[in-house]
Amino acid sequence: MGRLTTHVLDTASGKPAAGLKIELYMLDGGTVYLKTIHTNSDGRADGPLLEGTELARGHYELRFHAGDYLRRAGADLPEPAFLDVIPIRFGIADPSQHYHVPLLLSPYGYSTYRGS
Repeated sequence: MGRLTTHVLDTASGKPAAGLKIELYMLDGGTVYLKTIHTNSDGRADGPLLEGTELARGHYELRFHAGDYLRRAGADLPEPAFLDVIPIRFGIADPSQHYHVPLLLSPYGYSTYRGS
């Protein structure tokens, strides 16, 4: 059964990014809001963002609210912050597979990849 998961690691502190707000959107046919989650103490969602029949072929966007998280974590950020909301757009070609979209985050950079 296919599923979409994510997690966020704060590479500046070397810890999971707990309490980071993430919004999920479907982009096919316009931008459609699907849900909002907050990462748990391990920097992960408590379960899949989408799974089974909820996960459809198409284009999606995750919006990671990094600026709010970094301020709460004590980062000394300028105003406006260099990174605030980080959008990551990706495609689901085969909804029967597992798509994992992690974010490695610091105040001045980030990276992502298709994980497992």
